[in-house]
Amino acid sequence: MDEIDRAIVAALQKDGRLSNQDLATLVGLTSAPCLRRLRKLEERGIIKGYRAIVDQAALDCGFEVIVHADVGKNDGPAIAEFEQRVAAMPEVVELRRMYSRPDYFIRVRVRDSEQYEQWLTKGLLGNPGVARVDSRITMKVIKSSE
Repeated sequence: MDEIDRAIVAALQKDGRLSNQDLATLVGLTSAPCLRRLRKLEERGIIKGYRAIVDQAALDCGFEVIVHADVGKNDGPAIAEFEQRVAAMPEVVELRRMYSRPDYFIRVRVRDSEQYEQWLTKGLLGNPGVARVDSRITMKVIKSSE
C-alpha cells in the first residue's frame, strides 16, 4: 500500500458513502485510476465491506453489556464449540478470545436488563463450557468506531 491507497482507506473510513468522483478528488486522482485502486483494495481484502452506523436505541437494542467469560475446558473441540455457539447468538456484536483472563470478551446488545438476563441465563450460561461470567453494564459510550 502506498500513500494514495492509505488516503483512499482513510477517506472511506470517515465516509463510506463517498462517490468515486468525490473520493478521487480527495486523494488527488481522476476517477478511473481511483476506481482501479479501490477495486484492488477490495480484492486484496484491505477493504472488507461497507456498512451503515445506526442508532441502536432506535432499533430497541440500546442496552449494552460487556461480558468477561471464562471456560472450564481449554481443549480444542470445547473451545471451538463455545466460540461457534456464542458467535451465532444475534445479541453478540463482538466476541474476542483473549490471551489471559478473562478467556473471552463478549459485547452484547439487547433491549433492556430483562432481555439481558434472559440471554445470560438461557443463552450463555446454558453452555456447559462456561465456568465464570462477569458482566459490565455500559453507562455511556464515549467513543466508538461504529
